[in-house]
Amino acid sequence: MPPIPQLVAFDLDDTLAPSKSPLEPRMRAVFARLLDRTTVAVISGGNFEQFESQLIRSLGPLPEAALERLHLLPTCGTRYERRSRGAWRTVYREELAPEERDAALAALREEARRLGLWEADPWGEILEDRGSQVTFSALGQRAPVDVKQGWDPDGVKKNALRAAVQDRLPALEVRSGGSTSVDITRRGIDKAYGMRKLETHTGIALSEMLFVGDRLDPDGNDYPVRALGVPCRAVTGWEDTADFLEELLAP
Repeated sequence: MPPIPQLVAFDLDDTLAPSKSPLEPRMRAVFARLLDRTTVAVISGGNFEQFESQLIRSLGPLPEAALERLHLLPTCGTRYERRSRGAWRTVYREELAPEERDAALAALREEARRLGLWEADPWGEILEDRGSQVTFSALGQRAPVDVKQGWDPDGVKKNALRAAVQDRLPALEVRSGGSTSVDITRRGIDKAYGMRKLETHTGIALSEMLFVGDRLDPDGNDYPVRALGVPCRAVTGWEDTADFLEELLAP
């Protein structure tokens, strides 16, 4: 294996963990080992509370020195949290204006209904205002992982909704997210934006980083990182990521 990069960045859902689920024990162990060796970032569509429940609490108690090497970028890089003096502190937060938020919510609701993608009996809310991002979850925020995985395995439904909403919101960024989600942010505020901010705040060049994600295809919300020229590793799920990290960290 090549040397460990100076910074390894990850998507969260379906890369480090099943969708909206805690880290599995095997991933917890190898992720903690990686934090002992290099700087780590997680940049994903979930809000900060999701990062806390899926990632931080799953990792359990870690030395502050390790946590200070962990950079968290929720809502597709529209927000950046760093550990300092024993707490998570906001570096920036690129909020949607009220009129942008309202337009995004309306477009998602109306286009999903027009395309027959509005679930009549969802598991929780379908639309979520995350401040710096608006997210559509087709089956609801709390849908079971196995049901979500079977809803749109080829991405056709999400891509149709993404394209329809993007046509209505040319001033905003509309991206296909996780297995059932579509994310909307301000134009130009995406995972590539987050990676550039990491470069600024860590002093580590993009060429010395590695991004690991499951949606590096052109329609996925990881793709802006690849388009930026950051070295990338495509994975098919958390098990694939764990395999890769164990090889990377092998003596």
